[in-house]
Amino acid sequence: MVHVRIASLSVDSTSNQPVIILRPTDDEQAAGRLIPIWIGQNEATAILLALQGIAPPRPMTHDLLKSVIEHLGASITRIEITRIEGGTFFASIILSSEGGASVEVDARPSDSIALAVRTGAPIYVAEQVLDEAAVVEVTEQDEEAEVERFREFLEDVDPSDFQG
Repeated sequence: MVHVRIASLSVDSTSNQPVIILRPTDDEQAAGRLIPIWIGQNEATAILLALQGIAPPRPMTHDLLKSVIEHLGASITRIEITRIEGGTFFASIILSSEGGASVEVDARPSDSIALAVRTGAPIYVAEQVLDEAAVVEVTEQDEEAEVERFREFLEDVDPSDFQG
């Protein structure tokens, strides 16, 4: 499992759907990789409110679930995004009770992340998920290097190279 953090939460310009971007916390493991997970509008709102430290006047669903877990004497140990099947991400909420027993609860990643930001629980992604779903971040340096390579190509190219 790779420890990740929320890098951003935004709206995908093509689908107009919220997307949360996760990034490995360890730069060596990150290697410029980001994990985009498209989520629902309600979950995006719940995550954003918690990230901004905004407490609604009445508990939202994730606030309620956090309260129930705490009142039952348990705590969220960690969130694990465990696999992808048919383009759908799967996650588990790992709970521990006062007696030390551990319970794994199947959940959607968006709900799991909404709970993680409310409780401070760490978020982990399975290596296989990272390998399968990660995209490589394009940085400004990458773009500048690509432009420089293109300039070098143009300096060395001869029009006769394109005649067949």
